[in-house]
Amino acid sequence: MSLRGDPTLLLVPTELELRRLSDEGGFPPGLALVATCGFGPVAAAARTATLLARLRPARVLLVGIAGAYDTARHPVGSALEFDACAIEGIGVGEGASLIAPRALGFPQWPASDTGAPAIFDRLPLASTAPDRARLLLTTTAASADARQAALRRERFPDADAEDMEGFAVATACAMAGIPLCIVRGISNAVGDRRPDHWRIPAALSAARERALALLHADHGFAR
Repeated sequence: MSLRGDPTLLLVPTELELRRLSDEGGFPPGLALVATCGFGPVAAAARTATLLARLRPARVLLVGIAGAYDTARHPVGSALEFDACAIEGIGVGEGASLIAPRALGFPQWPASDTGAPAIFDRLPLASTAPDRARLLLTTTAASADARQAALRRERFPDADAEDMEGFAVATACAMAGIPLCIVRGISNAVGDRRPDHWRIPAALSAARERALALLHADHGFAR
């Protein structure tokens, strides 16, 4: 990894996504340091924390694919920028009976003496999007079918899309005091596991265009 260029760290979860982004033209040298953060919340949190400690970037941009809960509003092949993220599956029980961290009274990370709030199951993101109020829901395993997707949407009715890394990266950034922006290309409907319905190249092409617009804007995110 080169240390030249802008102090933006651009993270991509998997090598597959990184290759597809490269196929679309990638990101020109000097705009950001590009690295993978891993698949799923555990690897993404650990890898992001390691990179933040080593590089101390001024900001982080996470780019990849996600499923949309409503593809009529957010069509496959489009891209979204989010202003908040949440995580489903942490706490006691599962599905409709899950008791989340806030209800349990146990934050995932306590408030700090520097004034940073406790981390429960939602975190705000840096965002430059005029169409704000979009929630990204992170899960430890992607929805297997429409029934599971509907159960998760009942718990998070404001969720627009589902991924497996966003909240993990956001937690690492929040603990380090570094702003994070997330852009996800919509590759499929949440719960649809049929590969012939997925549009990964189109989703990542749209995500790349939105990410490039952010990187070119003024090399910074709203805080």
